[in-house]
Amino acid sequence: MEHRAFIALGSNLGDRVSMIEKACKEMDATGKIHVLRTSSLWETKAMYVLDQDKFVNGVCEVSTSLSPTALLFALQAIENKMGRVRVIDKGPRNIDLDILLYDEQTISTERLKIPHALMLEREFVLRPLCELIPERSLPAHVSLPAGSFQYHLSNLPPPETPISPLTPLSPSLPAITAVASTRDTCIMSILNLTPDSFSDGGTHFNLSPAKLTATVKTHVAAGASILDLGGQSTRPGAVQVSPSEELARVLPAIKLIRSLPEAKKVAISVDTYRADVAEEAVEAGADIVNDVSAGTMDEKMLPTVARLGCTVCLMHMRGTPETMNKLASYPDGIVETVGRELLERVQAAEAAGIRRWRIILDPGIGFAKKQEHNLELLRRLGELRKYPGLQGLPWLVGTSRKAFVGRITGVKEAKDRTWGTAAAVTAAIQGGADIVRVHDVEEMGKVAKMADAVWRV
Repeated sequence: MEHRAFIALGSNLGDRVSMIEKACKEMDATGKIHVLRTSSLWETKAMYVLDQDKFVNGVCEVSTSLSPTALLFALQAIENKMGRVRVIDKGPRNIDLDILLYDEQTISTERLKIPHALMLEREFVLRPLCELIPERSLPAHVSLPAGSFQYHLSNLPPPETPISPLTPLSPSLPAITAVASTRDTCIMSILNLTPDSFSDGGTHFNLSPAKLTATVKTHVAAGASILDLGGQSTRPGAVQVSPSEELARVLPAIKLIRSLPEAKKVAISVDTYRADVAEEAVEAGADIVNDVSAGTMDEKMLPTVARLGCTVCLMHMRGTPETMNKLASYPDGIVETVGRELLERVQAAEAAGIRRWRIILDPGIGFAKKQEHNLELLRRLGELRKYPGLQGLPWLVGTSRKAFVGRITGVKEAKDRTWGTAAAVTAAIQGGADIVRVHDVEEMGKVAKMADAVWRV
């Protein structure tokens, strides 16, 4: 018989996110504990024993055939396998796995108490739990205060510093802290390695290693923290090349960038909707898969990303680049519809095994959107970020040189749409974007710094 349990995840030693990801893999590897969903990972100050580093905490929902006691022993075996040493109670540990809930059961023995006795006083437990089961309550016969987990979270005293979820980009970059009010906006530099992209098609196509090196160094020096490499244009009507051609364009660039000392602290993103391309790119050194279709154009994409364990950007789009412009109808409203349809893609990603802390969202400016849709999304991005089920996830926004910018400003040539792009980037940052995807790295880096100074307070 399968049972449903919720397990608290914590670490404050070493590579904290990596430790938690390894623990989830170890649970799955038992064959008797299957991780169904995860919360975001939240960075928090230590409680009780204060003289220790910050923790990363989360919650996972699992199905298990084990009894509560057998589940406890299995989790402790994983902790021991991962090298946990218990020095002092509630002190530093590389991994901490606690059973919070197990079906509707209550257990109180010397070794095991379910529900976890202190869970209602801990924001670092309640907040991730509320991402998974906000309206659920403790079993009725538990001698703890009644009310949903969301109710208990809302009644906790406010922390001195609000906690924020973490989204790792690469081992060499700080994680994104999507709800931290003082965070810096990340600059994603566009490197289209194609002859036919809408704005810079041909600019970086078939560049010599020396010229590509110079371009990368220029973008990094200008402030790019992510380089987004694309070997297949997604502009409307673009010719779809073969996977082998896409890889022939992307892989040499990844390997070259990884060889440059100047790019050691830069994440590489591969802009592809093909699982096979994503896999080879990540194996070659890419950190992020940026999929304009959010896994809809290749059924293997989401399972592949889950297996690779990398971060993925899920963008809202309908249809394909060839058909999307015929699908720009939103009778329920653009924010409501994009929120609902992105939530479906997040749920599909989670069902495929992608951890919530590895997901970035993109509203898909210009993809299956009319001008009024693009403007409303920029105007109401803050609302979209709060859409039920999407809270706490980071957002990437790409407005750079797009056609609606040209129509509004009266600028025909895409490369000359810098001023309009700057205004759109500012609007995205005001709305809460964590990453802006741009062609003009130096100029938009300065725009982002100014917008951060105004809005990130």
